[in-house]
Amino acid sequence: MATVNAKPTQAFVPIKEIRDGVLILKDGSLRSILLASSLNFALKSADEQQSIIFQFQNFLNSLNFSVQIYTQSRKLDIRPYIALLENRLKDQMSDLMKMQTREYIEFIKSFTESTNIMTKNFFVIVPYSAPMLTGPGQFKSSIMGTKKNFKEDAISSFEESHMQLQQRIEVVEQGLVRCGIRVVGLGTEELVELFYKTFNPGDVEKPIHATQ
Repeated sequence: MATVNAKPTQAFVPIKEIRDGVLILKDGSLRSILLASSLNFALKSADEQQSIIFQFQNFLNSLNFSVQIYTQSRKLDIRPYIALLENRLKDQMSDLMKMQTREYIEFIKSFTESTNIMTKNFFVIVPYSAPMLTGPGQFKSSIMGTKKNFKEDAISSFEESHMQLQQRIEVVEQGLVRCGIRVVGLGTEELVELFYKTFNPGDVEKPIHATQ
C-alpha cells in the first residue's frame, strides 16, 4: 500500500514570519492587522446613521489600495471567569457569601450552557507589496553580491516596505476614526495568538482548572 505523505499545517499557511508586529508572507509582501471596535449602528439616530455612512463612503473612496475586513465569530469561553469565581469562593469567610457565590456560579454555568453566546472580533488587514525590480542591473547585482550584502539589502528592503505599510495604516486609522471606530494594531504576540487559535480551534475546548 502506498504511503501518503501528510503535509504539516505550516505548508498551507502563506506566512513566512512575523516581525515587529508585521506579517511577512512567502511572496515577500507584508500585512498588518488592526483590531477594530464595534459600532451599534441601529441605536444611532437617522442623522447619525447618514453621517456614518457618508464618512465610511469617503473613507473607501480615499483608498488607493485594497483592504480586507474580517469578522471572527466564536462561542464565548466562560471558563476563565468561572475559574476566577471558584478562587473567590475559597477566599470567602462568611457562610452567606459562600452560598451566594456558589449559587451565582451555578447560575452562570446553566445560563451559558442553555444560551449560545457569541463574541465577535473585527479586523482590518492592510497589505503592502514592494515593487519588483527585474532589470538586467538588478539581476547582475543579485548574482555578484555577497551574502552580507544580500542580508543588508533584505533588512533595508523590509524597513522601507514597513515604512510604506505604516503610511497606509495611518490612512486607514484616520478614516475609521472619522466613522467613530477605534482601531489598534496587533503586535507580534497578539498575531501569534490569533493565528494559533484560528488553526487550532480544538484547544479552546480543553478544560481550564482553577489555580491553587
